[in-house]
Amino acid sequence: MNELLYCDPMTQELQFKKFENVFTWFDQNGDGWLTPDDFEKMAALFISVADENDHKNRALMKEGFTLWWGLLVKANEGTSGEKISKEDFVRIMKGVTVAPGDFEKVLSGVIDGLIGALDRDGNGSLSQEEYVRMYDAIGVPPATSTEAFKRLDRDGSGELSYDEFRQAVFEYYLRADPDAPGNWLVGSMEGVG
Repeated sequence: MNELLYCDPMTQELQFKKFENVFTWFDQNGDGWLTPDDFEKMAALFISVADENDHKNRALMKEGFTLWWGLLVKANEGTSGEKISKEDFVRIMKGVTVAPGDFEKVLSGVIDGLIGALDRDGNGSLSQEEYVRMYDAIGVPPATSTEAFKRLDRDGSGELSYDEFRQAVFEYYLRADPDAPGNWLVGSMEGVG
């Protein structure tokens, strides 16, 4: 999945736009900075999709966000301390995609926790209803997530398998391919790149 080794300026622009979108989504108070508080709030949004007694999946998601913040702070050492600007976030994420080992661990924790929390019937996949409900809880409008679900359901089964969802997340964060279905993870990227 980590194929963002070289990309032309148009696909780089697409990747930067994705990172900017994530920054805006995560900047919970809209002050133009990411802080530990923003990450705690995002983690809480994700964790809220799990049942209250689902300690395992709640812990996986919390740990994923904690690791993500740790990667950002470590990469931003010597600049703005416990605050990260949009420019720094995009720069750091660009670096993370070139050598994504640690970031893959971050994504895996969040993905495993989400799938485990949402796959209530235990069939190893997410229905469109489960997918849309999840994204609604974390601030993505249902119209957006419904369209995304259709694009991410690569085999047309009406369900997103663990592998399809994981592939989409990795494509969104770690690929600059303008045709990757994972670009639709949190909405249309049309007009970008």
